[in-house]
Amino acid sequence: MKHLDEQMQAWSTRFRDDLQIDVLASHTLATTIAAQVAQLPTTDKQRVIQATPVLPSERLDELKAFQAWMDTVSAMRWGPAVTRAQVITQNYMCFIYLKDSCFEVLKEVAPPGSTLQKCCAYLVRPPIRDFRNAVAHANWRYKPDFSGLEYWAQTGSGKRRRLSRFEVSQQELDFWQCLARAVAYAAFLNL
Repeated sequence: MKHLDEQMQAWSTRFRDDLQIDVLASHTLATTIAAQVAQLPTTDKQRVIQATPVLPSERLDELKAFQAWMDTVSAMRWGPAVTRAQVITQNYMCFIYLKDSCFEVLKEVAPPGSTLQKCCAYLVRPPIRDFRNAVAHANWRYKPDFSGLEYWAQTGSGKRRRLSRFEVSQQELDFWQCLARAVAYAAFLNL
């Protein structure tokens, strides 16, 4: 977890400001989440494990393979096609693959006010939830200058329901993706 903690320290100010996570936990995010998952009652761990037919160990295998692929393509200059495939894979893994199987169920069993609960709640709320739905329904594209993504999400209700345009900068997307992967790794390693 130490290596993951070190990677996440770049975002420690965001953890404190946006997620209201205390200073110590913001510097040891993965370790804190891992400890909180490990300390969940057995019944809550079983609830997470049984949330889907895919076991946490199998999801962890997919995360490891995904990370190995990301490391491989990042080490080489493959060109725009591979970069685009990388973006698609990142968004699928971080927001679609992990939402129901990890973040939603952990949010429900996490102790109120815990770092685990705050991170999971953050990862399933707008605008991340809206971005996830846009990716799942193919309602996204690159900004013209490639500084981020544009996406369309449902807003309003009833007859006023419509698709509204939003943007996410690359820096913000990096934050969301890093947080998603850190939470998932820390959780799946401790279930």
